[in-house]
Amino acid sequence: MASSSARGRNPSTGCCRNDAMTGYRTVERESRIELVERKSRFIGWCFPIASEEEALAHLSRIRKQHHDASHNCWAYRLTPNGSVARYSDDGEPGGTAGMPILNAITGRELTDVLVIVTRYFGGILLGAGGLTRTYGKSAGMALEEAGLIQMLPGVALTIVVSYAMYGKIGALLAHPGLRVQDTRFEADVSIEGTLRLEEYPGFERDLADATDGTAQLMRGKELLFPF
Repeated sequence: MASSSARGRNPSTGCCRNDAMTGYRTVERESRIELVERKSRFIGWCFPIASEEEALAHLSRIRKQHHDASHNCWAYRLTPNGSVARYSDDGEPGGTAGMPILNAITGRELTDVLVIVTRYFGGILLGAGGLTRTYGKSAGMALEEAGLIQMLPGVALTIVVSYAMYGKIGALLAHPGLRVQDTRFEADVSIEGTLRLEEYPGFERDLADATDGTAQLMRGKELLFPF
């Protein structure tokens, strides 16, 4: 059983952290999954995070929500190169919970993510191997349910064209490196979106060619955007 929430990172906005414009992999949204292993109930949670404070706030909330659980084990990884990593077995045998959760994160080369796995003991011991496999599986399911995305260098832009020229730029607006977030039909047509940074020069040239130089292209901030 799995569910996801759009309360995580908004795909239409860029990452506010601009300290490493090389890109990284992370998750798109919050998620929740469940599985049962030999009568023990495991609930996996995944959260996009931008700081340790945010991770601890999510952890505190889940602990309060599931205060009657046998264990709330967790791991998180932060910064574009994943240099900040923490995990906890929360009373499970050492190395059988927190580390498998962290391995699920690092194995997918993800960062800026927190995974919590809540366990309700079902009365049957799983053994070290069983615990390691189940915590790792729960974490992996939660991560996949959250949606894996690549944060890449991009630039916000606004395009303003006449109605006559709008029909001529359909192919450009379908460019795989462009994400259109808003289109407004007023005196002219205004299009707002984000474009892969490396593709901006070519896009600028193609837009000018397609509209006989009449389109206005306004360049905004350079940030890391989900693509």
